[in-house]
Amino acid sequence: MGSKNKLRRFKENETFANVFQPTRDELVNANFNFKGHWQKNVFKNNNALVLELGCGKGEYSVALAKRYPHKNFIGIDIKGARFWRGAKTAIEENIPNVAFLRTQIELIDHAFAENEVDEIWITFPDPQIKYKRTKHRMTNAEFLKRYKKILKSDGVVNLKTDSEFMHGYTLGLLHGAGHEVLYANHNVYKQEGSPEEVTSIQTFYESQYLEQNKPITYIRFKIK
Repeated sequence: MGSKNKLRRFKENETFANVFQPTRDELVNANFNFKGHWQKNVFKNNNALVLELGCGKGEYSVALAKRYPHKNFIGIDIKGARFWRGAKTAIEENIPNVAFLRTQIELIDHAFAENEVDEIWITFPDPQIKYKRTKHRMTNAEFLKRYKKILKSDGVVNLKTDSEFMHGYTLGLLHGAGHEVLYANHNVYKQEGSPEEVTSIQTFYESQYLEQNKPITYIRFKIK
C-alpha cells in the first residue's frame, strides 16, 4: 500500500463515527471517556460486548456483527490503514453494532473497564515463534491477565489460527495454568460438529490457507 493511500485512509478514519483513536497518554492517564461506557455511549444498548484483537482489515468483526445483530463488536488493531476497510464497509452497509479501536493490545485494560467485556476473539495472530518474541505472543500469561481483568466472570476467549505452533503453545499454557479449555480442535473444517461461527466466517487469508490445505485450529477457553 502506497504512503498516499495510507494517508488518505488515516484521514478518512478520522471522519468515521465508528472509529476511535485515543492517544497512548489518554489511555494510560485514564482520560479515555469510553472506558466502562462502550455500550451506553457508543452502541446505545446493553447488549453483550465482543472484542476482536488484532482485527486486521476487520472482516471477521464485520461478519460477526452481521451474524449477531444483538451483540456489539469492536475490532482492535494498531494499524488503522488496515481496519479502514472494515469501518468503511460497516458505514456503507449500515451495520450499527460494530466499531473499531486503534490501539496496541498491550493497552487493552486501559481501554475497557473491569468486567466490561463478554467475549474475545483472537484471529490469526502472529505466532511470534522466535523465543525473544514470546512477550508479544497474544496468548502468553501476561496478555491473559489483561484479558481476565476486562472480561466478565463467565467471559470466554476464542483463538483461531493457522499456526500449529500457536495452537500447541496456547493449549499447553492453558492446561499448565489450570485455565478451562471448553473446546479445542486441530482442524475445524475437517471435523464434524465444529462451532458454526468458527467455520461459517472466513477472512481473505483464511480462504487462501484452506486452498493450500492448511489446517485451521481453534480453542475456546475461560481464564481462571
